[in-house]
Amino acid sequence: MTPIDQLKAIMVRLRDPDGGCPWDVEQTFATIVPYTVEEAYEVADAIERGDMDDLKSELGDLLFQVIFHARMAEEAGDFAFDDVVQAIIDKLVRRHPHVFAEEVARGTAGAQKARWEDIKAAERKARAQGGVLDDVPVGLPALTRAAKLTKRAGRVGFDWPSTDEVFDKLAEEVQELRAEIAAGDMAKAREETGDLLFVVANLARKLEVEPEDALRAANAKFVRRFGFIEAELRKVGRTPEQSTLEEMDRLWDAAKAAEKPAA
Repeated sequence: MTPIDQLKAIMVRLRDPDGGCPWDVEQTFATIVPYTVEEAYEVADAIERGDMDDLKSELGDLLFQVIFHARMAEEAGDFAFDDVVQAIIDKLVRRHPHVFAEEVARGTAGAQKARWEDIKAAERKARAQGGVLDDVPVGLPALTRAAKLTKRAGRVGFDWPSTDEVFDKLAEEVQELRAEIAAGDMAKAREETGDLLFVVANLARKLEVEPEDALRAANAKFVRRFGFIEAELRKVGRTPEQSTLEEMDRLWDAAKAAEKPAA
């Protein structure tokens, strides 16, 4: 029995109404989705930390999520794990005609990526998905989805020529948000905050920056620098609650200075 077959057999056992795990038996596609998304993020985290042992473990957890969904689909008579594997095999072959067919590869990775998008567009047309944005998944993280939406629209010409126009729009959205806050209209302020974040995601896309990656890095930086503040305060027997904003700002600046490479 291969490891994959063994994992599939374990999943069957866990889902067995007679003698399986009650928690696993009760799960549905909808209840498992949050765990699937969480495991994908944990894979990304292990990669960012360069922890190969943890990456091995997290990839296993993510694979288990695939097995879980496939088993539930098999129980419903929709498809099985092998069908999932065959689907990705077919897709990879179809989307790489320069490797598996007679088409000549384009000169650069960027050009080949554009060809990939052309093939995907033809697939959407074949599925009668007429709208340019129809298959951008709703369940993506909002910043990622915003970047993908603007990228898809940009492919048909709905895009700013350069980042200059994006910065102008960013300034416009900031002013509109300030105006709604000053007017006390928090419902409008919420809407304008969304518009501002959407433009930031568009700017990231124009800069070829993955917004989720950039924000994760910023989160990690904040945690690291705030940890410095806490550590410095502990040296004098104090906590952030016992300190002033001015004191913590000075320590924040010290944390930034400590991170700068030596000249």
